[in-house]
Amino acid sequence: MAVAIRLSRGGSKKRPYYRIVVADSRNARDGRFIEKVGTYNPLLAKDSPERVKLDNDRISHWLSVGAQPSDRVLRFLDAAGLKERPARNNPKKAEPGEKAKERVEERAKKAADAEAAAAEAAAAPKQEEAEAVVAEAVEEATAEPTAEAEQVAEATAEETPAEEPAADEAPAEEAAAEEAPAAEEATNEGESASAPAEGADDVAPPTEESPQPAEATGEGVSAEEPAEGAAEEETKA
Repeated sequence: MAVAIRLSRGGSKKRPYYRIVVADSRNARDGRFIEKVGTYNPLLAKDSPERVKLDNDRISHWLSVGAQPSDRVLRFLDAAGLKERPARNNPKKAEPGEKAKERVEERAKKAADAEAAAAEAAAAPKQEEAEAVVAEAVEEATAEPTAEAEQVAEATAEETPAEEPAADEAPAEEAAAEEAPAAEEATNEGESASAPAEGADDVAPPTEESPQPAEATGEGVSAEEPAEGAAEEETKA
């Protein structure tokens, strides 16, 4: 027969009271027992001496004959120094169930979403400020010359004195351009003076078909008439 030292519940509903008994392990929890060796009242304070009461002599006897205490009774015996309780490691005992894990995941997801929304709300004004700063920088860069532009301007200003001879040649070209119109005017005057002589040579003699001036025709008639009269005189002679 396997003998156990265990708790047997008594008392009323929601007001438990336990007896520490030695009983056959095959019997019911609240059934027959061999001997009562103590009491346990969980409603009392933990530092109260009446919370746990043990009959040390009888418990030692039953332990010597091979009785096996339950885990709760073994805790009492360890606190009383009757039997040492070995340390146990049950990491899964404190592990939450599936529903509890789902609730934890939902809470974590909601917290992550709230943090993301808060981060976006906090980042929006910063982005607007950054865009405003960039716009101001662009305006300043376009309005005021940069250091590189100033350096380039200084370099070009230093190089311009070396090109002064080319600038001195420009007045000479302007003077030559002013002299050219004067020479053209002189040539035009010479051509206008010589134009009448050339024009006289180019005049064509009057043809037979072209009408001659009245003076020319008169001179012709007067010149021809004496010739006709002379011819008639010769015939008569």
